[in-house]
Amino acid sequence: MSHRPFAYTLLAATALVAPVHAQTADPDARAAALVGRMTVDEKLSLLHGPMPLPFFGETPMPEGTIPGAGFIPGIARLGVPPLKETDASLGVSWVGGIREDGATALPSGLALAATFDPHLAYQGGAMVGAETRAKGFNVLLAGGVNLVRDPRNGRNFEYLGEDPLLAGTLAGESIRGIQSNRIISTIKHFAFNGNETGRNFHSTNIGEAAGRESDLLAFQLAIERGRPGAVMCAYNRVNDVYACENPALLNDVLKRDWGYKGWVMSDWGAVHSTEALLNGLDQQSGEQLDREPYFGRLLSEAVSGGDARYGARVDDAARRIVRSMISTGLFDDPPQAGGAIDFDAHAQIARRVAERGVVLLKNERDLLPLARTARNIVVIGDQADVGVLSGGGSSQVAGPEGPAATVRVGGENAMGPFSNALYHASSPLAAIKSEAPDATVRFATGRYVSEAVDLAKKADLAIVFVGQWTTEAVDVPDLSLPGNQDALIDAVARANPNTIVVLQTGGPVVMPWLDRVPAVLEAWYSGAKGGEAIADILFGDINPSGRLPVTFPASVDQLPRPKIPGVDLPPTGLVAMGAPRPSFPVDYTIEGSDIGYRWFEARGERPLFPFGFGLSYTDFTYSDLKVEGGDTLTVSFKVANTGDRTGVDVPQVYLSESPDRSQQRLIGFEPVTLTPGESRTVSLIADRRLLANWDVQRAQWSIRAGDYKVFVGGDAGSPILNGQARVRGARLMP
Repeated sequence: MSHRPFAYTLLAATALVAPVHAQTADPDARAAALVGRMTVDEKLSLLHGPMPLPFFGETPMPEGTIPGAGFIPGIARLGVPPLKETDASLGVSWVGGIREDGATALPSGLALAATFDPHLAYQGGAMVGAETRAKGFNVLLAGGVNLVRDPRNGRNFEYLGEDPLLAGTLAGESIRGIQSNRIISTIKHFAFNGNETGRNFHSTNIGEAAGRESDLLAFQLAIERGRPGAVMCAYNRVNDVYACENPALLNDVLKRDWGYKGWVMSDWGAVHSTEALLNGLDQQSGEQLDREPYFGRLLSEAVSGGDARYGARVDDAARRIVRSMISTGLFDDPPQAGGAIDFDAHAQIARRVAERGVVLLKNERDLLPLARTARNIVVIGDQADVGVLSGGGSSQVAGPEGPAATVRVGGENAMGPFSNALYHASSPLAAIKSEAPDATVRFATGRYVSEAVDLAKKADLAIVFVGQWTTEAVDVPDLSLPGNQDALIDAVARANPNTIVVLQTGGPVVMPWLDRVPAVLEAWYSGAKGGEAIADILFGDINPSGRLPVTFPASVDQLPRPKIPGVDLPPTGLVAMGAPRPSFPVDYTIEGSDIGYRWFEARGERPLFPFGFGLSYTDFTYSDLKVEGGDTLTVSFKVANTGDRTGVDVPQVYLSESPDRSQQRLIGFEPVTLTPGESRTVSLIADRRLLANWDVQRAQWSIRAGDYKVFVGGDAGSPILNGQARVRGARLMP
């Protein structure tokens, strides 16, 4: 039985597979032969390298480097090219403007996840991979698939939501798209890297079964689908052992159980010993950020000391690196800097992702879509006159024209000097004016509530843009909108009953003003053409089809950890320099594998908005459910568009009960485009692991024989069709 989650995506993925390069047919044999010809020093040279940026003036930059995240020298006499590495999943990183060459910014990972569309994930990955190659890089530090366990995590915007099937499927397709350009993509951060607070020191503690059924399953699905050339391990400890030297994660799960053939690179500043090599780490990245060059001089001394374990592991690590270079095609066709980039075409890919990722959360009185005949519109807040917000940190992208605006955020932590909120040059105000050329469209910054209220009273419509900037290395303290934005919305809504709120956030927020606002859009960080995409939704050029990839809590009191662990400790920044600090626990045993919607269902809690939720300008109905059992579940049903607009629906299938256990799990989804009056039968086949539980004693997946209940719905909280079928018992290999 295939592990692919459903038939539609499997067929779409098969059609998109890039031709295999003729010389990559036997990467194992080629890699073994090459490593056999290397000297010990040549092998060791592949296992460590610097971060080639001018922030580290004491580190001489090797010849041939490009300013970026990392560099591993090649071996010229054997034709092994150097590894030139750049961040990240949302586009080629801006690195603080050092290169000044710009790149196309995809919308945030949560925006992509909100599309529930593997095909769009592949297209976005292929676009970013093409620009990576054109700039001369051959390793993209992409593939963020850490599950959203805490909605306050500063890096949630980079990731793909709270569900293993959704995140793993989309991450795998994005990676496959990236690597279609004959470059390497990573998958990261392995594993359980769910908070930025104290990320270099805290220990995420979780049981084996819960880990296998949640975060690790997301990684496993993505690796199977995308076959990334490298895995990046995480900063944090896992069960008190650093992730980058955790043999249970790296040797047992990744390399033994999953048979992973690529290499494990460290995160930057995440190596703590030379023994990490023996525990599964293959490469030290950005070595000047660690306390010692553990895989440089110290590893050379360990090898020359005659310890056979180190010699064998050096051979294995070098072979894994070269193998990935061969299997992805970069060995035989290395990129060259200066390639042509069609920024206009790439911007349209970013625009499609943004349009499909916008989630319509509320639409009373069918206020949306807006009529172009509106005479007086006021647009308020969040730099809407110049651009759309983006997330910060190593994934920061800026377009070819640079940022439209930069707003200093600052802070006392080590990221303070780099804490600047950037806006992409895609003005929502200009796009709204273009959509309503006959209207008077005014703008207020929102800095003064009285000004915004005065303009709102005189307008037919008020559109309030609000933002929540998040960044790597810093969690947000709560789920409110920062500054005075909640009060701004409340005041404008009281002044004008036709108020529309556009959220530009890195994750869920609470909405104390929700009862007074008739229409709300979640636009996330919407990328290079976000302003145009938002206007397309507001005026009905595009029918909204985004679905929430994360649960929106009603308050932090509903979370497994209402207070962020470690929040009272002195802040840390991008890396941890100097002496190690004491660890503190982040207890994932509280929720185990019941992340997000599963936590809410298990506790009977009602969120503000459930996972999978999203409205449309048309109506869809489901009927004719058929559930078949056997080795797994096959679920088929009819979806019909009963409204008057073409739209995309995202029906979702959830397991609701298995023998002797009530446990909600997403087991299938499929985007379906339907014209008015059109219907289609959808058939989804469940990955067997989604029906199973992890048996710790036997180290296998276990499916109990019996009846399995499912429901089909538009979100995790709204069953529409219910059914069940009998599944045979089975044990599955890891």
